[in-house]
Amino acid sequence: MSVNGLAFDYPSRPVLRNINFSICNGTFLAVLGVNGAGKSTLLKCINRVLKPRVGTVLIQKEEVAKLSRRELAKRIGYVAQRREQLNTTVFDAVLLGRKPYIQWEASSKDLETARKALSILELEEYSLRYFDELSGGEQQKVMIARALAQEPDLLLLDEPTSNLDLKNQMEVLKIIKKIVAAGRIAAVVSMHDLNLAIRFADKFILLKNGEIFAAGGLEVMTPENIEKVYSTPVKIMEVDSIPVVVPV
Repeated sequence: MSVNGLAFDYPSRPVLRNINFSICNGTFLAVLGVNGAGKSTLLKCINRVLKPRVGTVLIQKEEVAKLSRRELAKRIGYVAQRREQLNTTVFDAVLLGRKPYIQWEASSKDLETARKALSILELEEYSLRYFDELSGGEQQKVMIARALAQEPDLLLLDEPTSNLDLKNQMEVLKIIKKIVAAGRIAAVVSMHDLNLAIRFADKFILLKNGEIFAAGGLEVMTPENIEKVYSTPVKIMEVDSIPVVVPV
């Protein structure tokens, strides 16, 4: 997937300017920045929820703007920041991810793909429970399973660990890391927690005032860059060989 010269304006203010980057399968990209930096807006522009003022998004060398909604849903799985309220069983909620493929009724392949997605997220025992009876962490896993059931090339996750306890934060990101590491999919994840990002992501984009301030691997996550983006001095220390960002 590549983003080329993307810019987006809300009526009251510009949000994104001159955004350029690309990623390949097997990459976990964390998009970082302060509130209002444009993280969620960037994901929505990639997924065509919002229409950029200028610029193009290509996936597998095809322009996203020219894909039908059905084709787009086959290429990109999107998990929004706010979870939907679904009055369905967990299995049916995940099976909704097969909607782009279903013609008249769900095929045996659709059913098996939904079961596989549930298995990856370790949700088999919840299949017949109702979605609105689950905890926040369990609901988040169901939404990720539904996105995986789409069999996309790209997974977009908007703050997937917000409002989750520490255990569920770690579980969700470990699962995403495992899925991406298998090499058949890429993930672009907007995040607030720098330490979780450093622990799980391969690549990083630091947004500041709607522009890319720094992009690359772990080498861009320096105290100097973090202080300039977040206006907070930090140190980076190591705990059991894991970098940890500490405000000072």
